[in-house]
Amino acid sequence: MKIHSINTNPKKLVAVSIIILLILLAFSPIVSSEYNFNDNPYTTQEDEDKELDLLRSEHYLFVNASDDVDSFYIRFAFPPDYQYQVPILFELLNDSTAEVLNYHIEDDKNEPNKVVNFTIGPMSKDEMVSIHFNYWVLVKNHEYEDLPEKVKIPKRRELPEETKIWLTPTSVVQSRSILIHLRARQLRGISNNLIRFASRVAKFTRIHRYGLFLLQLWTGTFGSQDAITTLLRNGECPGRSHLGCALFRSQKVPARVILANPSNRFWYQIHCMTEFYLPEYGWVLTEVHKGIMPYEPKNQIIVRICYPEDEEDTHPDFFFQRMDGIEYWFWIDEENVSPCYKDLVEGSKSNMFIESEVFTDSFTAEFAFFMTKAVFHQYEYYLGMNLTGENLDHFQNATGFQKQAIDELIDYNPDDYIYYIDRAYDEYKLIDL
Repeated sequence: MKIHSINTNPKKLVAVSIIILLILLAFSPIVSSEYNFNDNPYTTQEDEDKELDLLRSEHYLFVNASDDVDSFYIRFAFPPDYQYQVPILFELLNDSTAEVLNYHIEDDKNEPNKVVNFTIGPMSKDEMVSIHFNYWVLVKNHEYEDLPEKVKIPKRRELPEETKIWLTPTSVVQSRSILIHLRARQLRGISNNLIRFASRVAKFTRIHRYGLFLLQLWTGTFGSQDAITTLLRNGECPGRSHLGCALFRSQKVPARVILANPSNRFWYQIHCMTEFYLPEYGWVLTEVHKGIMPYEPKNQIIVRICYPEDEEDTHPDFFFQRMDGIEYWFWIDEENVSPCYKDLVEGSKSNMFIESEVFTDSFTAEFAFFMTKAVFHQYEYYLGMNLTGENLDHFQNATGFQKQAIDELIDYNPDDYIYYIDRAYDEYKLIDL
């Protein structure tokens, strides 16, 4: 059901609403959410169409109890506010059978990662329960049209200090291996152009020894997904991502594994990608599994940026038990509770859906993205709190307006999306703790 609290046509109020909101932003800082509007001010750019994409990710997580257990926690990777994406809303669906006592979104210890933390009630021995949920993400699509054609491969001293952690060799990214180094030098050739090297890494990681990949896929004999094993026999997306990272790191280029929810015709567990650091530009997403560099943001929701410690704490695949070396995307703090993956028809599974693609002017696109950030930080702050009375009413009104905004973007109405996101922001401001 759509929410309409006034009779005025919302399209006629967008311009006025923007002006009023700018005034409010100037004089009414958000104090409860610790969000500083000056961190991400919107900018008016040259007058050209910009693409906004509404993405929805759907998850089923089934878990079994091997013994009677008391209440426990399940932490599930949640999309961060990162680069060209910002979360909008989380929705726990009514067909979930787990006793969810509480849930909230929290910051992971490693920025900018986030998790949704579920508190699950007691379970009996051999009981199976499920958590079924959605979340929506707004993407300001970027086709990397500003990616330079040539950038020199940097020296270590030229890198920003915060990127150097992703030069570290690990048990699954063996960047100091002579085999990795020789292959990287072969791909690099006599060129010092990082753009060319990155393109070659993506294509090589995808196609090398592809026959062995198909054989493993048909026979279900995938082994370790570390970089060296993948170099020798190819691998699935975790192995290809580790190999891509190892090839980059061996040449002193920071690179990291990205966990993502892509749009596929089938359900899956999680998808691994690679991101490398381009000096004076930033991190560039690379789909080594398909051999594509760079890769547009609208094709996936990024849910976790893996650190070297993630690479040192991996697990076996839930289907191919000999296939190990995969980073975690959820954590259960009860040893007698384990996830249930059956066949990606029943049991745990994930998928992502592109709900709409909207082209609008630069001002509208930038302002929609900016306001979504502001509202999400308020939503994240209050979600899971024990709100009562008028405060609870304001929170419910705000989330209702966020849902209405999503519906408007599905109907290709970016102005109305801004209008309802604005209304949500106003409701959050009225919460008085």
